[in-house]
Amino acid sequence: MKTKSIVFDAYGTLFDVNSAAEKCKDKIGDKWEGFANFWRTTQLEYTWLRSLMKRHKDFWQVTEDSLDKSMKVFRIDIDMKNDLLNLYKVLSPYPEVKKVLENLKKKNFKLAILSNGTPALLEELVNSNNLENLFDDLFSIESVKIYKPDSKVYDLPLQKYKIKPEEVTFLSANTWDVSGAGNYGYNSIWVNRNNAVFDNLDFKPKNEINNLTQLLELI
Repeated sequence: MKTKSIVFDAYGTLFDVNSAAEKCKDKIGDKWEGFANFWRTTQLEYTWLRSLMKRHKDFWQVTEDSLDKSMKVFRIDIDMKNDLLNLYKVLSPYPEVKKVLENLKKKNFKLAILSNGTPALLEELVNSNNLENLFDDLFSIESVKIYKPDSKVYDLPLQKYKIKPEEVTFLSANTWDVSGAGNYGYNSIWVNRNNAVFDNLDFKPKNEINNLTQLLELI
């Protein structure tokens, strides 16, 4: 690999998007996992639809809108809304994340997050999990006001680092994001945490891993 920068998606790749609902599972009950998955799916659908309609709202507003719908569908007590939103700001990282980032940092790669999240959300996620010294940059789609997988988003690290797409190794657990980045020209790696099936979107990653620890064998 000609890698100069390693860029990570945030939600579902570094941070567990289901951890907010999981922390409330005693109150939500057995449906917490279905609710969490529905919330995440609705959130993503809203980002794509808003991009297509050119009706941008930032990721925090989209997260709240999708939560409102999800709570109605699953009949979750509205009094839990603020708790769920606050927990979303401090999602838990996957167990291997910090150690892997520390190893990569020692190898002097430019490390960055490229995310739909707002700058404030990303900063809070990173700081609340003591990861703030491990990233060179936190790139947010808010600087271009359109969501992944639009090419303007994947432009951001190249503009900052003055490098070519093939010099970026990009990791995401979201197949549509892997395809978007791969079609753009990144060396795109799929973090397949849930033994899922890849989408048919004109790109197949050369490398598929189950967790970020396996990245260390490829770099």
